[in-house]
Amino acid sequence: MPRTTFNQLLESGAHFGHLKRKWNPAMAPYIFAEKNGIHIIDLNKTVVKIDEAADALQQIARSGKKILFVATKKQAKDIVADKIKPLSMPYVTERWPGGMLTNFQTIRKSIRRMGQIDKMVTDGTFDSISKKERLQFSRERAKLETQFGSMADLSRLPAALFIVDITKEHIAVKEAKRLNIPTFAIVDTNSNPNDVDYAIPANDDASTSIAYITQLMADAIQEGLAERKVDKEAQAAEEKETKEESKHEAEELAAGLNIKGASDEEEGEKGSGAKRPRKRVSAVKK
Repeated sequence: MPRTTFNQLLESGAHFGHLKRKWNPAMAPYIFAEKNGIHIIDLNKTVVKIDEAADALQQIARSGKKILFVATKKQAKDIVADKIKPLSMPYVTERWPGGMLTNFQTIRKSIRRMGQIDKMVTDGTFDSISKKERLQFSRERAKLETQFGSMADLSRLPAALFIVDITKEHIAVKEAKRLNIPTFAIVDTNSNPNDVDYAIPANDDASTSIAYITQLMADAIQEGLAERKVDKEAQAAEEKETKEESKHEAEELAAGLNIKGASDEEEGEKGSGAKRPRKRVSAVKK
């Protein structure tokens, strides 16, 4: 069953593209018509692409890997943050720092720095430094939180990127492509869908369109996480059952060995008693 319908996408305004003079010819297969100088996106194809992207994201989430969401444009940043934060997935809604992926180890140092400052607060270090130094550390912590707060749990490169507006986030697209990280994106008529692995042709400027499609992706990820939880519970139950069976078999084997050992011991005693030579008693006459 499709995750969405033509009418639902139509209501969200996903069909509105850019002006004809700003179009990218690579988007031609996804353009239905032109009206008043504006391209209209073929939402039937959008439905298909949404299903493909959602299914792929669901499998990634089910495998336990992280998906990084990138949306720094004004009308998308708050929407993405609100919908993705409950999933515990990382996201970038401020400026994309160059080298976020290609120089990930350096970014990790900045993330660890937040933890160091937090530790200073809890272990009493803040009480032994001057007010000026505390203010400097607090400002540094706030700045790092704004840039990397959502990525505190990202200990390795993400398994995939979901991007809103690949023209604006072209650096993120290039870095992901360089590292062979799969990319998912909402692609408008002014962008090249061939730059990403899973292109969803839709309006990437309207907040309603962005919110609706992002929610569909979030729902797919939630399904994947739920399936992962079920898989882990089933695996734990199976391991427990296997462990109990092994323990039972070991007990039965030990019991069998004990019975056999006792039987062999009895047979040995009988055999040794039969073969024991009798002691001769000679009568001595006086």
